[in-house]
Amino acid sequence: MHVERTFTVQRPFEGVSSYLADFRSTNDWDPGTVETTRTSGDGGVGTTYANTSEFMGRTTELTYTAQVVETSRLRFEGRNTTATTHDDLTLTPTGTGGTRIRYRADFDFGTLLNLVAPLVLRRKLDALADETVEQMTRVLEEKVPAA
Repeated sequence: MHVERTFTVQRPFEGVSSYLADFRSTNDWDPGTVETTRTSGDGGVGTTYANTSEFMGRTTELTYTAQVVETSRLRFEGRNTTATTHDDLTLTPTGTGGTRIRYRADFDFGTLLNLVAPLVLRRKLDALADETVEQMTRVLEEKVPAA
């Protein structure tokens, strides 16, 4: 199951990419994140992060690993004993000084839960995705200097 949103922020591509490449930035832009800390690495591929998130009143711990860290693409995989998640961000300069962001989050809850998750979680995940776009846009416009 996944959620996906595409939106534009009026901030320079390089600044947006640099800011989002550090997964600790989820502390600012991800409404579900309680805390993210770097546990190993220098921010490149293979860097790991401890993430505590809250969703629907439940707190969960995930270990995220940076799988792709490129200027135009970022991919982080989160794992714990019950779920695997992938956060993919594709960034494109707009040509007018802004950045188009395609954000996709994939969730794998295991075979049994994957069967019922769309029925139970779809609305909640869609609402969280919409909130993420709003919060990420606001944070990027506050933290990334304009051109």
